[in-house]
Amino acid sequence: MSKEITSRAQDYSQWYNDLVIKGGLADYSSVRGCMVIKPYGFALWENMRDVLDKMFKDTGHQNAYFPLFVPKSLFEAEEKNAEGFAKECAVVTHYRLKTDPNNKGKLIVDPEAKLEEELIVRPTSEAIIWNTYKGWIQSYRDLPILINQWANVVRWEMRTRLFLRTAEFLWQEGHTAHATKQEAIEEAEKMLEVYADFAENYMALPVIKGIKSPNERFAGAEETYCIEALMQDGKALQAGTSHFLGQNFAKAFDVKFADKENKLDYVWATSWGVSTRLIGALVMAHSDDEGLVLPPKIAPLQVVIVPIFKGEEQKGLIDNKVTSIIAELKNLGIKVKYDDNDQTRPGWKFAQYEMQGVPVRLAIGARDLQNNVVEVARRDTKAKTTVDLNGIAFYVKELLDEIQLHMYNKAKTFTNEHITPANTWDEFVDLLDNKGGFISAHWDGTPETEEKIKELTKATIRCIPLNNILDNGTCIYSGNASTQRVLFARAY
Repeated sequence: MSKEITSRAQDYSQWYNDLVIKGGLADYSSVRGCMVIKPYGFALWENMRDVLDKMFKDTGHQNAYFPLFVPKSLFEAEEKNAEGFAKECAVVTHYRLKTDPNNKGKLIVDPEAKLEEELIVRPTSEAIIWNTYKGWIQSYRDLPILINQWANVVRWEMRTRLFLRTAEFLWQEGHTAHATKQEAIEEAEKMLEVYADFAENYMALPVIKGIKSPNERFAGAEETYCIEALMQDGKALQAGTSHFLGQNFAKAFDVKFADKENKLDYVWATSWGVSTRLIGALVMAHSDDEGLVLPPKIAPLQVVIVPIFKGEEQKGLIDNKVTSIIAELKNLGIKVKYDDNDQTRPGWKFAQYEMQGVPVRLAIGARDLQNNVVEVARRDTKAKTTVDLNGIAFYVKELLDEIQLHMYNKAKTFTNEHITPANTWDEFVDLLDNKGGFISAHWDGTPETEEKIKELTKATIRCIPLNNILDNGTCIYSGNASTQRVLFARAY
């Protein structure tokens, strides 16, 4: 284990912070609760963004952009949404600074530059978007509207953690408008499937698809669909949500359309989003005590080649061979780097790329050239093998696919082993304290019981799984009748 990284067993929280910082993903900033996403971390986000963006466009969505600022009167229009985000809002009250007459080196807010109406820095964009949609929609011919935006949002969190919970973060938010309730529900369900597909097939992250309890729904939603993932410390992380908003926002902003019979009705809506918190999920689900472990499909760098040589003559021979290997790898669409920097030793490079989670490392020296072989090391299992240079590019391509699948299967096995039924309160508490993971338990369906369980254990209902099997039983807390089990967990 690297001495630079705190072990998971010693302090999981510090281990996570160490990986984010020393793996080159992000850094702390001078703005309380905000982070700087470093180039390596941003490259990872770009890869995730590009895949998702294509998936959105393949399902008929278009990108647009809406203002960062929301007039307070618009924000207040949908009461549940406003109330749900009120405590996290940053508010702009003035638009100008001026020199302090009592201290020429200081700037103060100009009291004469007070805004006529305060502006909310968007915590989410439903208000500004639905106010805009009012001007876009007159009849059923204008529907559906399928819009996504890539943006930043601000939620003034008091306790922050890099990627997982920051005052400002990057995300995408889809906002769609439909002529019928069924069409909107189908949209919300479709986007949940898109998120699950991305999480499992690109992030190698197994997820459970479900709906939130009324207490845990998005503010202003009729139904919230979610994907929940399990981290290595046994805590859950919400990896994406899709909301059926009913006609709540259409009514709040008076967005009506004339149907085919020329009758006026309110538009049906959805919204859905994932954020840079997915990077935090990626780190916690796969990494180990030596550093990051990144799935090949979205890793910023898939292969690194490290030469081992003495003198310029050996290096020249290795360079010539590596040039052809790189060309073959790139021809197969593989992202590769040749690290021939002579300022650092091969051993330091090995440790550095291990820390950064690069899926495959090739090491090649003068003797390897003579034998026409190369050492191949895979990050996920740390296994090393010597491979013939003939056909190395295809070998690496197949290995990357193998690593991707192995990472998913390993995480899936962990998740399956940490979905545990509990039939009594004592069993429930014992599992939370000593095993963690998802606990499948009966709940009587009341918000009062849900709140009491959260108060006593810090566990929440993560989701009611889709297509949940009805199963009559007794609520673990109240003893009242229950018709199905739900999944509880402590969560990020």
